[in-house]
Amino acid sequence: MEERIIIIGSNGQIGTELAAALRQKFGNESIITCDIKAPTQLDPFANFEIVNVLDQQALKALFEKHKPTQVYLLAALLSATGEQFPKKAWELNMDGLINILDLSVEYKVSKVFWPSSIAVFGPHSPKDQTPQYCIMDPSTVYGFSKLAGERWCEYYHQKHRLDIRSIRYPGLISWKAAPGGGTTDYAIHIFHEALLSGKYESFLSENTRLPMLYMDDAIAGTLQVMDVPAENLRIRSSYNLTGPSFTPSELGEEIQKYLPDFQLSYTADDPRQQIADSWPKSIDDSYAREDWGWNPEFDLSAITKEMLTNLRKQQ
Repeated sequence: MEERIIIIGSNGQIGTELAAALRQKFGNESIITCDIKAPTQLDPFANFEIVNVLDQQALKALFEKHKPTQVYLLAALLSATGEQFPKKAWELNMDGLINILDLSVEYKVSKVFWPSSIAVFGPHSPKDQTPQYCIMDPSTVYGFSKLAGERWCEYYHQKHRLDIRSIRYPGLISWKAAPGGGTTDYAIHIFHEALLSGKYESFLSENTRLPMLYMDDAIAGTLQVMDVPAENLRIRSSYNLTGPSFTPSELGEEIQKYLPDFQLSYTADDPRQQIADSWPKSIDDSYAREDWGWNPEFDLSAITKEMLTNLRKQQ
């Protein structure tokens, strides 16, 4: 059967690279990218539709037109932006998900992907090697909307047999797309500023350790979890997933190996620090390793080399 894959929120950090990977895998004609507005540079191979995930009629028309076999829902307001617009974040992150779940059941979509986040963990969650199952008391709208979303996903799987799959992404690092307003985005900004000005003022303190993942690994993991036979999946809420954990100071030291004069300083009292302090320092992703062979390729050294090499080419 020919796949018809809809990606909603395709203009974002993940969507940009996921769309390219899915086109390579399934062919250009099989992929329909969608967002609330057209991208600044539309891919010449794109089948693109403007759609608002909160507009139920427009979504229904989209599903009726394309009859998708798979749907990737990426539209969301992220952690830092969500704290500025909390009710908007809740509405987008929750109502958008439920709209897609309902239509996926109605149109008998074969598989749905929805990303969760390490933001589902909170101040009382274990900080080191945070397990798949533990206390989860997120303190941000983004975090508790993702936690509620996980419960809806498992509910729709149990009640409607919807084959929905999910990953709790850590901080994502990419040179291809701009960051999207997340707390971990310092780890992208720092590379741009290191090359532009030779210095960077981090909004997180020097010893703030957070789990991260290079975008190539994130895309690979997403494709892996979507490919694995349904019977292999033990988790229908969302899988823990991670790459290396590091601090701004450790990242700065890696950058200085390539740019010895790079200077790193720190901002006091940024509100994003409080968010970061509530999140895990490292993640136990053993379920993903056991259930579908997850194994990230990029460590901190490889990420630093890739980021600087590719960003230099863009200058």
